[in-house]
Amino acid sequence: MSKFGVLVMGPAGAGKSTFSSALIQHCQTTKRPCYYVNLDPAAEDFDFEPDIDIKDLITLSDVMEEMSLGPNGGLIYCFEFLLENLDFLTEPLDQVTDEYLIIFDMPGQIELYTHVPILPNLVKHLMRGSLNINMCAAYLLESTFVVDKPKFFAGTLSAMSAMLMLEMPHINILSKMDLIKGTVARKDLKRFLDPDPRLLEDPRKPGDEEDEEEARARRDPDPASKENVMGGESFKRLNRAVGQLIDDFSMVSFLELDVQDEESVGAILSYIDDAIQYHEAQEPKEPNDAVDTDIGYD
Repeated sequence: MSKFGVLVMGPAGAGKSTFSSALIQHCQTTKRPCYYVNLDPAAEDFDFEPDIDIKDLITLSDVMEEMSLGPNGGLIYCFEFLLENLDFLTEPLDQVTDEYLIIFDMPGQIELYTHVPILPNLVKHLMRGSLNINMCAAYLLESTFVVDKPKFFAGTLSAMSAMLMLEMPHINILSKMDLIKGTVARKDLKRFLDPDPRLLEDPRKPGDEEDEEEARARRDPDPASKENVMGGESFKRLNRAVGQLIDDFSMVSFLELDVQDEESVGAILSYIDDAIQYHEAQEPKEPNDAVDTDIGYD
């Protein structure tokens, strides 16, 4: 019988652990069993104690000290070590029933989701091996990115890269929505939820005059100048190309998340359940049926 899980991932600072805790809290409130797996070998503080913690197998600090590696190289080593010791995950997860939502809290190093093949190998083991977990990825991007449009589209491109690399059901989430309340108009926000490459167009309106210095820089740009590297026409063309690439694939759209809002967390969970087909596998229960709570949170 299938198990069910969600892979919570995204760049550093996107709020992955906070979201994982909010999911656990929501499951407790709704009397739904869940099982928490921490796969960040550098994580230290938890709102809820993990049922499985990769630090019981290997820690990033030990790897950096003993192997003389930096944080990124050390993280890759930790996951390579995990892949060599998959029984660490398989044995306890084998006891989890199909009533539980298994929450995998991932680290924030972006290379895990973009070009290093370690995570796809782990996902294959969890989804297609003996565990047979129906999983989806929840990719978090901080909502404050919408203030800097090129930064937002760079984050969107990383989300699309993760979707292509992992080849699994996938939802994308704009987290920390409470931080931009009142700063972005609702009609403008909709263009970010379903990324519109026209957001990267020059905001100059027809009839706006261009001063002499701007006209000269546009006609004869200096590719070595700092202004042109980060704000010149070449940079704008690069951003437009990225935006068009995202639009051509038409794969990425975002859901809104405010972890302080119980309804927002519940709405995200409903999308996760649809992606993993959780409710389709649950058998109707009599009102007095008891739920096994020997493992995980309920």
